[in-house]
Amino acid sequence: MIIVFKPNATEQDIDHVTDRLRELGLKTQISRGEERTIIGVIGDERILENQPLSVFPGVESVTPILAPWKLVSREFQKDNTVIDVDGVLVGGRRLTVMAGPCAVEKLEITLGIAQEVKAAGGSILRGGAYKPRTSPYSFQGLGREGLDYLLEAKRQTGLPIVSEILDPRDTDLFLEKADIIQIGARNMQNFELLKEVGAYDKPVLLKRGLSATIKEFLLSAEYILSRGNRNIILCERGIRTFETQYRNTLDLSAVPVLKELSHLPVIVDPSHATGKWNLVSPMAKAAIAAGADGLLIEVHSDPECALCDGEESLKPRRFKDLMAELQKIAQAVGREL
Repeated sequence: MIIVFKPNATEQDIDHVTDRLRELGLKTQISRGEERTIIGVIGDERILENQPLSVFPGVESVTPILAPWKLVSREFQKDNTVIDVDGVLVGGRRLTVMAGPCAVEKLEITLGIAQEVKAAGGSILRGGAYKPRTSPYSFQGLGREGLDYLLEAKRQTGLPIVSEILDPRDTDLFLEKADIIQIGARNMQNFELLKEVGAYDKPVLLKRGLSATIKEFLLSAEYILSRGNRNIILCERGIRTFETQYRNTLDLSAVPVLKELSHLPVIVDPSHATGKWNLVSPMAKAAIAAGADGLLIEVHSDPECALCDGEESLKPRRFKDLMAELQKIAQAVGREL
């Protein structure tokens, strides 16, 4: 349920309603737009059946949210959420390109890639320090050492960093070292992990699960927002279908659908979606044309020797060319890069 206040409602009016809801054992989330303030009510709404909230001073309307996701919905917040990641705005007019190696390897390699990403116009450095792999014998990442390499790359380039967390016990480590905490596709419905990162204000990049529906995806985001963290970035990264010519099927129709249903920023990962470097650029362009707020792209200086997903990584030169091509598409759809 959402409670919409009149434009002239005072802070006292809003506090009065909020206090009453908390007395009833309900949780609240406040969204302040340019014209209206809205309170999202979380809990058993049957408690409100005999509560005349519409007559409270400053209240304009009381409306139930019909979608199963409440706080991530456009009904709760009409305006797009824009997330400040250490000075980089995600979800605004300017597109955000997060790029870097799938897995952090050696320090010198990480530093070199970070400098190439920065020079090409990338805005955030991505890199996996902890890697969830299908096979237990595959490279699992450098762990804490990998995060330290990313931090050194940030120190030298100024690029904020995004890296994937696997274990709730590592939350403090990621709060200290990462600018964005990534929840990977395999953990999209790891509800304890979602609740853990939801307890903090640190930006979260939530990837769509391999076989997740839009509904399941948004409800996973709801887990995070329901704990108080509004800094959520949704990431479409392809879903598993019957097609075997490429790794996954990139569901670009999810981009406008998510933008219609939710106020959260949406980015696309064409690297993991296709699994082939030669498909990354065309799908990246298509994603921006479809309305995505940004991209997550794998870049490696020596893909043939990469310890993880080299076959889908762009060499720095190709990444630079892609960034130049994206400029034209961004301009065509009213965005900036």
